[in-house]
Parts: sequence; structure tokens; C-alpha cells
Amino acid sequence: MEAIILAGGYGTRLRPLTYTRAKSLLPIMNQPMVSYLMRMLPSEVSKVILAVNYRKDQIEEYFKQQTFGKEIIVNDEPKPLGTGGAVKFAEKHISGPFFVLNADIICSLDISKMIKYHKKKKAAATISLWPVERVSEFGVVDIKQNGNVISFVEKPKPEDAPSNLINAGAYYLQPEVLDYIATGRLVSMEKEIFPQIISDTGRFYGYQLSGYWIDVGRIQSYIDVHKLLLTEKNTDFIMGKHTMNRGIATTSCLGNHVTIHSGVHLSECVVLDHSIIDKNSSCTHCVIGENVQIGEDVLLRNVVVGDAEDIAAETKLENSIVWNQSIPEDYPKKQIGNVIGE
Repeated sequence: MEAIILAGGYGTRLRPLTYTRAKSLLPIMNQPMVSYLMRMLPSEVSKVILAVNYRKDQIEEYFKQQTFGKEIIVNDEPKPLGTGGAVKFAEKHISGPFFVLNADIICSLDISKMIKYHKKKKAAATISLWPVERVSEFGVVDIKQNGNVISFVEKPKPEDAPSNLINAGAYYLQPEVLDYIATGRLVSMEKEIFPQIISDTGRFYGYQLSGYWIDVGRIQSYIDVHKLLLTEKNTDFIMGKHTMNRGIATTSCLGNHVTIHSGVHLSECVVLDHSIIDKNSSCTHCVIGENVQIGEDVLLRNVVVGDAEDIAAETKLENSIVWNQSIPEDYPKKQIGNVIGE
């Protein structure tokens, strides 16, 4: 069985962290984001096709070192093709029913159980579903008691919402679904293809997962996923290899080869590899990129610092992005394609 992992996005809402790395390689708890999906795949999945575009070389290099016991194919898209176009571009590698997974979803989905559910329902397509409180912020499904999805309703008023369940970004599909997708153009699986399958087959089902689910698409959700996984591990703080921490860190994650000097206070922070925070500085709700130097007596609150930036001593910043280098020429000014669940 094959699984397609959609890892071609630029991650514009996570800039400046994605100016220098593929979004799917952004570390979560000191492990690349895509590694969580790879470890979630059951033994039934023997081949993984990575739909990539931006920073393809970084992804290729990572999977030269980490195969996770699967055959890995890095499928380089000539241009961004969206969720549907990326699936169609991988068609030559598909031999039967297959999974499609979004690389930026961290969740507790049991894929083997979802496969069994799909087979029991004799579905053409089965998608994972997740319950939300604020239905008016999402596209929700209109679903029957037997799990049959009959439509998607975009951002309904709470009183008009047919359910509180949203598309959770994992799809198990029969090969016939590929016939619905046009070749060589940007196609949204969610907005274009799924409604056609519902209309034509009536065999479109939803599988509700339990546990946890986060779409790591923004800086806020990037911090939130660390908070969630720290809670799952029943700890308040982790740090990587060869890291020195002489400060106080709560609800935070420190990468490898990080140096935190005395008097430093960190709260709800993610600090990536090889960064240094000097004496008596304070960071609250911040993401600090790789190879960052933060001077003494710095105060940061709700700040994202890009890789290899320097923050001078006694700097005070709030609600800011720090990036003083050039932006990659091919990096878009706005998001390309669609956002899962929104």
C-alpha cells in the first residue's frame, strides 16, 4: 500500500522559519514535523511518495538518512499543484487503495482502524474528521449517522451547522478517485474533487478520530503543538543533546547545542538548535530560530526570530517578527493553494 504525504507547501504563515527550511522539516519536540507522520504509518504502508516542491533538496537529504523502513519516493512537482494536483502527479506510483496525508497535521489517528472502517463501508473515499467548537471558522461536514458524508458546508453560523466535524487532513482513497483529477494544474482535492465523488458515488465516508489533532499552520499552533505534546509526555520542559540550561524554562522546548545562561526566564518558548540566550533575558511565547544570538537583558514577548539573527543587549520587542536578511526569490508573498479545515 502507498501513502502520499503532501509536503510541497511554502508554509507562508510560519515565516520567517520557513524562509530557510521546508515546512515539513520544521522541528517539533526536536524531531522534524514529517517524522511524526512517518512513525504513524502502519506496516501495511510499504511505499511513501512525498509530494514536494519548495526546498526539495532538504527533504531529499533528510530521507537519505531516515527511511523509517519504507520505500521513499521524493516526487518533485514542477510547480505547486495543490492537494489534488499533487495526488494526480503521484499516480504512476499508485497500485491500489492509498492514503493521502497532510505533512503539517500532528494527530493521534489510528490509520489501521481507518483502513478497516473504509473497507467495512465499501467506500470510494474516507476522510478523517475532528470536532471543533467554533464551527463558523471552518468548513464542516453534513454527515449521516452511518458516517456517510453528503456535503461540506463552508463556515456556517452555529445555528445552521449540520455538525461540529471538520476535515482533519487524512484521506484513504480508491484508485478510481484519480480519474476525477485533471493533470498538470493546481487542483484542490477538498473543494473540487470531494464534492464530485459525493455526488457521483454516494460512497464518501467520514472517520472521526479521537485523542488530539493540530494543524501546524501558524506560529500560534506551532507553539500549541509543543504544549500539547509536553502534556502528553507528562512534562513541562525538554531539551536536546549537548544543551546547557542555567536559566528557568517552563512549558518550553530547547533544541540541540543550545546555551541558556543564568538569569534567563523562558515561558512557552521553542528554541531551535545552536542558539544562545545571554544572561538575565526573558522570552515569553516566542520561537527562536537556529543559530540565533540573544544578548543580555533582552525582553521578548510574542516574538518570532528567524535563523541566524542577532538580538542586541537590552532590546525589548513585543508582537514582532525578526528577519533582517533577504527573502528567498521564489518565496511567495501570500499562501498558495488551500488550507485544510478552513
